[in-house]
Amino acid sequence: MSIRIFITGGTFDKEYNELNGTLFFKDTHLPEMLKLGRSRVNVDIRTLMMIDSLEMNDDDREVIARQCEHTDEDKIIITHGTDTMSETARFLANRITDKTIVITGAMIPYKFGSSDGLFNLGSALAFVQTLPKGVYVAMNGRFFNWDNVRKNKQTGEFEELK
Repeated sequence: MSIRIFITGGTFDKEYNELNGTLFFKDTHLPEMLKLGRSRVNVDIRTLMMIDSLEMNDDDREVIARQCEHTDEDKIIITHGTDTMSETARFLANRITDKTIVITGAMIPYKFGSSDGLFNLGSALAFVQTLPKGVYVAMNGRFFNWDNVRKNKQTGEFEELK
């Protein structure tokens, strides 16, 4: 069975407008990233939304949860903005207990060339295949349980709460 990847946007998929200096969304970079990483894992990619996670609300999280509940795959990766991925992880953990869900993202857009996104995606692919059922965040080469993670905005890394 394949791994389902749901795209929600976040820094992972942002592009840079050189004319006005803004970041924006166009298309997901996931197929390109998987090809570059020479991934041989069977995946099924679906874009749910392309938004900054600071703009994500519980209605958006409801869409994500319903998609996770209704997909046949029991191994799911969600690409997500880093600012609120812990909130989405909590939302999903309170609803879904029969699947392995790994949420990942990037601190630097993939298109910048020095992004952590490719590494985080590879880590998420490995973690979703090996972790037991539950909801996790995968960043910086580590996985975190949904209820024991936060983004440290001073260091730009994810860390355990306790």
